[in-house]
Amino acid sequence: MTELRPRGRPRSTGTCECGRCGHLVPRIRVHWPDGAVCGACFTAAVRTYGTCVFCGEHRLLPGRSAAGALLCRDCAGITTTLTCDRCGREAERLRGGHCARCVLTADLEHILRPTSPADLRIKRLITILAAVPRPESVLTWMRNPTTADLLARIGTRELQLSHPAFDALPPSRSVEHLREMLVHHHMLPSRGDPRLARFEIWLDHRLTTLQSIPEIHTPIEQFARWHHLRRLRELDPRRSMDNAARTARQEITEATKFLTWLRSEHHISIAQLRQAHLDAYLSDGTTTRHAIRNFIQWRHRTGIAARFTIRYRTARSTPLVSSARRLELIRISIEADHITLSTRIAALLLLLYGIPVRKIAELTRDDLDITPTGPTVRIGTLPAPLPEPLLPLVQQYLDSHANQQTTNHNSHWLFPGTRAGHHLTEQSLMKRLRLLGIDIRALRNTALHELSKEIDAASLAALLGYTPDTMNIHATRAGTPMGSYPTTKHPTR
Repeated sequence: MTELRPRGRPRSTGTCECGRCGHLVPRIRVHWPDGAVCGACFTAAVRTYGTCVFCGEHRLLPGRSAAGALLCRDCAGITTTLTCDRCGREAERLRGGHCARCVLTADLEHILRPTSPADLRIKRLITILAAVPRPESVLTWMRNPTTADLLARIGTRELQLSHPAFDALPPSRSVEHLREMLVHHHMLPSRGDPRLARFEIWLDHRLTTLQSIPEIHTPIEQFARWHHLRRLRELDPRRSMDNAARTARQEITEATKFLTWLRSEHHISIAQLRQAHLDAYLSDGTTTRHAIRNFIQWRHRTGIAARFTIRYRTARSTPLVSSARRLELIRISIEADHITLSTRIAALLLLLYGIPVRKIAELTRDDLDITPTGPTVRIGTLPAPLPEPLLPLVQQYLDSHANQQTTNHNSHWLFPGTRAGHHLTEQSLMKRLRLLGIDIRALRNTALHELSKEIDAASLAALLGYTPDTMNIHATRAGTPMGSYPTTKHPTR
């Protein structure tokens, strides 16, 4: 059986054995009193701080005792120089005898050029970036070509620190990451939900491309601005802006395709639409064509057009997995040390309680609590108890400060994202869970089915934040043969 690879980047194989991890590597980085140390173990050692078990001092702990206890350099007998020549801090020396923090500060000052008294925001940006818990990550981020170009343009003052200046740039993750960092640290004003701002930029660009075709541009602009943009601006905070904006983009895109099809295939505009055109369009092509339903019905509701019939697409069945598979995935999530701890915790919340992935992503650290009777998670109006065996895993995660070593440090989110001030996105978390072999919909349904056999619907709704109607549906299905599931659904409106 092949051994699972540890977390982290893949190691190169070789003939030299590391005395700490036991891996065969091409070369040994350093020899210390406890044995040969490979590059990966050396890097981990020179970034570990804490209290030395021998002398009791809080400092860098690169050494290891025979029993594996963490030791400072003096107690371990390590003679390697691990002190920065510039600031005197114990750390790995990266360049010219300087630690990562000093190297980062020097690089930022060289690139951003804070030379005049008016450069207060530039100086503050340097201070914030240089103060992150893991400056090595910022150095890696700065090596990205797009990031390097952004910082260079800020340094030459070609790029001003303003939203219009950032909006004028080609869209990229680096641009949005830097923008959110500046907003989070109050160097740029907040524009509200950044996902709404990104949707507005996308919409303006999309409408600009349609300006030369008035018979398509006009109805799409009406639908996009009067319906979707207004609804997004008034969105209930309890709903997901990610999902709402994604749905809006899809409906606008599909409506545009439909109008283009009418123009190219039938040489007509939406004003000459007939039911036969709709039926022909929906009977051919991909299922995403049904996303035009809201566009067609909105035109009727607002009095722009007559009423047309487009039926809902209904699921043929309710996806489920076996209880044995669910229990197996719970065991894997508890025991698999090679899987990132945040992914394991998120997977357990889904597998145990069937919590929607969006709600898992939006949990805060305050929602996860360790009480005298055991750990709990607050999803609904009542705290839901987590099994006692999960206590060590939960405590380890709370102490790990995942994704809080760079610009998102001190985050209150349970699952911090890589962008300052934001949690991990629902899509990112879903991708992680699927890599574990988790069928999200099927396992969510299975968890709710199993729970509804043991707890009444009203109590489950209070614990998990679902509506009583939703839990009643799952309770009904839990006692119904699988072939009858469609008949237990509410009638389609």
